[in-house]
Amino acid sequence: MLHTADLMQKSPPSLISLAGGVPNPNVFPFKKATVDVGYGTPIEIGEDLMKRALQYSASAGIPELLSWLKDFQRTLHDPPTANYSPEQGQMEVCVTTGSQEGLCKVFEMLINPGDNILLDAPTYPGTLAALRPLGCNIINIPSDQHGIIPKALKEILSAWSPEDVKNCSNHPPKFLYTIPNGCNPTGNSLTAERKKEIYQLARQYDFLIIEDDPYYFLQFEKPWAPTFLSMDVDGRVIRTDSFSKILSSGLRIGFLTGPKPLIDRVVLHIQVSTMHTSTFTQIMILQLLQQWGQKGFLEHIDRVVDFYRIQRDAMLTAADKWLKDLAEWYPPAAGMFLWIKVKGISDTQQLIMEKALKKEVLLVPGGAFNIDSSEPSSYVRASFSLSSPAQMDLAFKRLADLIKESL
Repeated sequence: MLHTADLMQKSPPSLISLAGGVPNPNVFPFKKATVDVGYGTPIEIGEDLMKRALQYSASAGIPELLSWLKDFQRTLHDPPTANYSPEQGQMEVCVTTGSQEGLCKVFEMLINPGDNILLDAPTYPGTLAALRPLGCNIINIPSDQHGIIPKALKEILSAWSPEDVKNCSNHPPKFLYTIPNGCNPTGNSLTAERKKEIYQLARQYDFLIIEDDPYYFLQFEKPWAPTFLSMDVDGRVIRTDSFSKILSSGLRIGFLTGPKPLIDRVVLHIQVSTMHTSTFTQIMILQLLQQWGQKGFLEHIDRVVDFYRIQRDAMLTAADKWLKDLAEWYPPAAGMFLWIKVKGISDTQQLIMEKALKKEVLLVPGGAFNIDSSEPSSYVRASFSLSSPAQMDLAFKRLADLIKESL
């Protein structure tokens, strides 16, 4: 189908095609749509555009959206690879059905059973669930409130000699996975200095970096820390971005940026699985981004961050009020979560799963974010995205009562 589409683009208008295996959009019941937009004029999808929106499209994403995203990545990150040749690892972008699809396809592309991979747990359970069936060894890198500790990473890597790395013997690590901003669940963000050290170690030990950054646009302080993509002189960084936290989580749209040879392989996988992200979703997002431009988009980001900063501060106020002597936490630098260490309780699993519901408060026990989820954890994760300040206050009062009863 895709080869046919390529041929069609190069053909004269007089060509009669009997080749395409695509349905006729005239029989589809949806004819046009208007979508009202906050901070903008309504998006009009007329009859001709609707026919395109309801039709198959290219697996990498619709060309106009890809073009917008590439320009945006250049403006935002200025990747050294933007002007490389494809063989050198030229920056390429593809659209994915949420950044989760991109992540899973990258893992499946890179991992063979027995491979060693590096990550800093506690981390996103969706990542751990995607990695477990692939038969890799997950090596945990110690971290603190500023993310991965480079010294600890260096110590772990010292198990491999330069010869091991050169000859790919003894399974040197294939990649490092990290959520560098507002990590789910910890709220930790890597500093620029640490990123530079980690990137140098990646060069020395020749592993890729998977920069999973769904909370990049939810950083509370400016200037935003430089990304691994912005430092990538080798074409060894694969970056996932998501619109889920800022435009819509249900429209399922994200994008993958990385070296062209690897992104091309992901696109081949998309061709034989999901085929492409919903064309309608892409058209709708494209119309919005073209109307706003980069400036309007970043102004929207500022409004989103202002909202989440107020929410975070409300949760920190409630935590200070009720949990001061019962727990410890760091103010998150980005994201939607507060990671709370409960004093005097070695495992929060029973506390949350059995007792908390009776107190009418719900959090996520910390064990869910460990490589081995049965390993005890004294932490809980609280989200400040949806609750009002009054609800947060009441929830932490209930949590405080619960902790006191359990000690």
